[in-house]
Amino acid sequence: MGLSHCGLNLNRENKELQPHGSAEFPCAGYKAEYFDNPQDSIPWHWHEEIEIAFVKKGALKLKIPTKSFDLKEGDCIAINSNVLHYAIAQPKCELHSFVFSPLLITGNDTSVFATKYVKPLINCSSFDGYVFSEQDFVIESFVRAFNALASDVTGYEFIVRDNLSFLCFTLYEYFKQEIGVKEEVKNQDNIRIRKMLDFLHEHFTERLTLAEVAKVADIGERECLRCFQRTIQLSPMQYLLKYRVMQAATLLQKDSTKNIIEIASICGFDSTSNFSKMFKRFYNCTPREYRKRNE
Repeated sequence: MGLSHCGLNLNRENKELQPHGSAEFPCAGYKAEYFDNPQDSIPWHWHEEIEIAFVKKGALKLKIPTKSFDLKEGDCIAINSNVLHYAIAQPKCELHSFVFSPLLITGNDTSVFATKYVKPLINCSSFDGYVFSEQDFVIESFVRAFNALASDVTGYEFIVRDNLSFLCFTLYEYFKQEIGVKEEVKNQDNIRIRKMLDFLHEHFTERLTLAEVAKVADIGERECLRCFQRTIQLSPMQYLLKYRVMQAATLLQKDSTKNIIEIASICGFDSTSNFSKMFKRFYNCTPREYRKRNE
């Protein structure tokens, strides 16, 4: 099987659409290098699979709603199913990761592995992201599974499943005292932020107000600001500006038929000069310079 190409394919809700593995073996391994520029960041997204990632070299800042992790070389982190996450290198990073369906471990939804261990774990509100701190046996299990998949050795499926099962059980052991305990504020924030990000992504070309963003989640403007700050540490308008600039960078790189004036308008900027100013703030170059670099 080997490693898969690392590239995000997101729908409007920023749910990842890319399949990870196959129906027969619902797991994929990825190896990628990242650098500390906005275009090379891993944007806010989520998927139904569990993700376990290992910083092979360098450092990475990874964010989930309400938490931020500064990961260094040798760190391993688990991200639960359906949890929004974002990452950027500090300043560069080689990242190895597995993204896998719980069915890889459980076989089906009614097995003892599903009902006793994996379902309670992924439904645990305390488990959103977890760093395996100074646990050499965890790193050894991850590396064993990753190397087996990367080298496509005979029986890699057994090696990957066995080692990822062990990592999931390690997570279960850590969180078992908190399974079933409700954390209403955290769950509410996750629901609200997804609704508001969905709205911003769908309407980013339009003139938007804070009141419109807040209304999507049925909350007031002040609570909207607090929710954004608690989860992704940006205001709604700061996030919108960054999203617009990143969408513009993608168009500059991939669509040579559109000029800079058109791209500025498409991405919601009221003037070309304002667009150029904001673009340079993020990328340290003008839109024209950026396009030339990526021709």
